[in-house]
Amino acid sequence: MATKPPKIISVANQKGGVGKTTTTINLGASLAAKGMKVAIIDLDPQGNASTGLGVDHSDRQKTTYDLLLNETPLSEILRETAVPGLLISPANSDLSSADIELVSTARRIFLINDALAGPDVDALGLDYILIDCPPSLNLLTLNAMVASDSVLVPLQAEFFALEGLSQLMLSIREIRETANKRLRMEGVVLTMYDRRNNLCHQVELDVRENLRELVFKTMIPRNVRLSEAPSYGLPVINYDPSSLGAVAYKSLATEILKRHRLQDGA
Repeated sequence: MATKPPKIISVANQKGGVGKTTTTINLGASLAAKGMKVAIIDLDPQGNASTGLGVDHSDRQKTTYDLLLNETPLSEILRETAVPGLLISPANSDLSSADIELVSTARRIFLINDALAGPDVDALGLDYILIDCPPSLNLLTLNAMVASDSVLVPLQAEFFALEGLSQLMLSIREIRETANKRLRMEGVVLTMYDRRNNLCHQVELDVRENLRELVFKTMIPRNVRLSEAPSYGLPVINYDPSSLGAVAYKSLATEILKRHRLQDGA
């Protein structure tokens, strides 16, 4: 059992198609493989993290929508996955209307924070909670960041990589100043990296020059196995443990755990 509250990390980027859900699933699985107890909260109405972990659409009676708007305890929503130590709060299209429903709620940006702050969550003994955010800076994403200790940003190694990142970082700063003083940048992880592509090298240099120590050493490569794994309802480290994608996500998990041990003074 965890002896302290879980670290809560939002995986966010308002741009779609950058490997956000892939990162959430595979980082969660890699942390679990290293002995951590991990819960993923699927906060994207598309529910891709749920599908990628083998939860069928017809088998999502209680979802993250219930956590947000019906005050259902997280323990009643979490589902086991094929990965020991990895749980998921599934999502479906009900979440697509949550933005509108939240507007009239007094504590509309604190609902996830409130849901994760109770003894119900402490009793689960989680080490990490990863929140897979929708690809926009909407009320759902703001909820996630208000509840989180940090934000992990997957960034595709492409020409316009840094465009839009400034807006996300501004949002993080505003939330830190107004609603969640502990929020910080967990870091930026370059995704869909192709070592044969000169543009990827240039983007990497540009990102590292601008963001310096915020950028993880680990980079996630373009990898067919990463793309195939979700259709089997498995993280890539279970689908093909020796693939380049699996090796990269295990390396990212190691890097994050090392950072946290240093921050915790362990």
